[in-house]
Amino acid sequence: MSDLNDIVAKALDWRRQGRGVALATVVSTWGSSPRGIGSRLAVDEDGQFIGSVSGGCVEAEILASAEDVIADGRPVLREFGVGDDKAWSVGLACGGAIKIFIERLEDLDLLQGLIDDAGAGREAQTLVVLETGARAHFDRAVQAIGDDLTRQALLAAARQGRDRLVDTPAGLFFLEHWRPPLRLLIVGAVHVAQALAPIATATGYDVTLIDPRAAFADPRRFPSAKLVNAWPDDVLPNLRLDARTALVVLSHEPRIDDPALIAALNSPAFYIGALGSRATAEKRRTRLRGLGFDDVALARVHGPVGLAIGAATPAEIAIAIAAELTETLRLAPVSALESAAE
Repeated sequence: MSDLNDIVAKALDWRRQGRGVALATVVSTWGSSPRGIGSRLAVDEDGQFIGSVSGGCVEAEILASAEDVIADGRPVLREFGVGDDKAWSVGLACGGAIKIFIERLEDLDLLQGLIDDAGAGREAQTLVVLETGARAHFDRAVQAIGDDLTRQALLAAARQGRDRLVDTPAGLFFLEHWRPPLRLLIVGAVHVAQALAPIATATGYDVTLIDPRAAFADPRRFPSAKLVNAWPDDVLPNLRLDARTALVVLSHEPRIDDPALIAALNSPAFYIGALGSRATAEKRRTRLRGLGFDDVALARVHGPVGLAIGAATPAEIAIAIAAELTETLRLAPVSALESAAE
């Protein structure tokens, strides 16, 4: 489950315990806003909260508004920006603007279904009417809209594949995506993996380590990680290598690394990385070319793995890998959209 879905799942638990709960969601940003669209915060009637919508800048204001929303059930849309005295007083003086929608948590069955679907690898879109807080599956909601201009605006927004605020003749809507968790498959339970696994977990990845060597895939070396003591070619066919999956091979053993790379290259995995020097990387490419992979396919493999930051220690190499993962995840889709628009 993703971090954002975790927040909603916790909020649902609170609601089932009989607590009043509000959910705050960033629906629009401009400039250097501290948190992205779709970021969430959940708060209960006692002021206990989880998540963040501004990294601390406006949380106190949001918590105060949430108290009112829990009490009367009316959703509100709060806006903070650099031209706003309130923005300076709450700390949002960094050159940006942010809109945050706050709703009382209701419709538990719909939200739980969305979370369950994401956990099973199914993606969904929902549409929220900001005036009322009504939420429904996107296709069903759009079909119920009689105004053609509004319907076309929503369909155009949905094609962009990202959370966004949509201003239409019928009012403001928030289009949101419920996606499966990001996953990182690490092949080779080596020293670098010991540093990489917790970093990736902290940044929202569901991490699995794969190594056929029992001495390496030892729970004592990875006390909080998901370990699979098996050969990659035996286990990877049973794992879902989808567009939200990254795979990094670290073992330095071609008989372990190569089958994993082959599986990743035959999948839509968004990131493939391989540890090793430039000479090792060239030998690897030669082996994979011999198996029928062309240069276009091999260009998907980041090797030597990680951003070139001069990393030397296992921990530094792990940081470089995590940074390259983030760069690929966040910037590659933007570049693709910009290229398509040219």
